[in-house]
Amino acid sequence: MITLKLIKNPRITEKASFHAEHNVYTFDVTDSANKTEIKKAILAMYKVHPVKVNILKVKEKRVTSRGLAGVKSGGKKALVYLKEGDKIEFV
Repeated sequence: MITLKLIKNPRITEKASFHAEHNVYTFDVTDSANKTEIKKAILAMYKVHPVKVNILKVKEKRVTSRGLAGVKSGGKKALVYLKEGDKIEFV
């Protein structure tokens, strides 16, 4: 299915794990993804029905590591809200 390629990976950060306690899960998604496609992909991958989906753009950041300048690539992330009792397990 093409819808499964919309979601790159779950975003495992301190802030994302705090949100997961409140049934909000964060995923990195492709730049062409929209809310309805993300809902379908979550349903297909994890067998849970999202209540709502918010999409945010992540800006590029200039970074310096060991004296060398570089760029952290930006992208898009999706916040997926689930109803009480539903869970997504990342193994």
